[in-house]
Amino acid sequence: MYRPSAPPNRRGPRRSPWIRPVHCGFVGSRSVPRVISTTRTARCPREPPLALARTAAALRRVPAKKAENVAPGAEPFVGRRHRADVTFSICVRERYTDDDGDDRVRYGVAVTTRLPGVGALCPFASADGAVATQSLVNAELGRKGLEYLDDGIAVDDALRALLNADEGRADRQVHGVDAAETFAFSGDGCRDWYGHTVGENYTVAGNLLTGEEVIADAAAAYESTAHGDAPLAERLIDALAAGHAAGGDRRTDLDVQSAALLVTNTETEADDPYYDDLRVDATETPIADLRTTYETAKRGYEAVLEKYDET
Repeated sequence: MYRPSAPPNRRGPRRSPWIRPVHCGFVGSRSVPRVISTTRTARCPREPPLALARTAAALRRVPAKKAENVAPGAEPFVGRRHRADVTFSICVRERYTDDDGDDRVRYGVAVTTRLPGVGALCPFASADGAVATQSLVNAELGRKGLEYLDDGIAVDDALRALLNADEGRADRQVHGVDAAETFAFSGDGCRDWYGHTVGENYTVAGNLLTGEEVIADAAAAYESTAHGDAPLAERLIDALAAGHAAGGDRRTDLDVQSAALLVTNTETEADDPYYDDLRVDATETPIADLRTTYETAKRGYEAVLEKYDET
């Protein structure tokens, strides 16, 4: 599980005073999800504002003149892409109250594809948000995206700036959530069917799918159980299962598949359950195997609590 090197920022996303939210290439928070298809929008035409680069540069102690028009402190992502067309994923944010009555936030991300080892490339999460990077994968979008979220930069500003620095952005698909906002981007070089949808507290995106119903059904499955009693990890698997049942990845000639999930929260003293960071790296039945792995890990976690709980 990814662990930020610095304590989580509890103040929520910091916005540059020069920036106002502008929705392009994605839909803002909505109670009813809306699928963005290849025919509606594929690229974000707005360049990340210079003010963001300067503000982020100051946060990271990088001279502003070195950060103009690109992500703060970043070099062009030449040679940093993985030749893996990751298929579809979901990122979510949920607010809840912990056992002490304090307000908390949990984040989750889950993904599946008809390639092995997706858990090493696509899902990223910390105590400040969740990000998924896919299509022609650039894992730096996830790693650096979390760094910027942990620095207090809002998810749309952070990911937009990183995309601007990425010379292969037309082939990227990236989406995520932080404590207050959502972001989703699908480059026009992604392969059909591709698109994304943004809900009030989640994003779903995919490429190389059988159709837009994959994204719609995954989103609907999550919305039907959002903030439910079941652990978020279990409900993320349900969302993947719904998308898979709707057709999923269209490359039916590729038998070796994978799936992964990652759940984090803002509780500094809580023990992470064994079932919140799981991967199935090579199988022909990724969703079923991920569910079996989750159920086994959950049973093991509960057995440990029962055996060693001093209370």
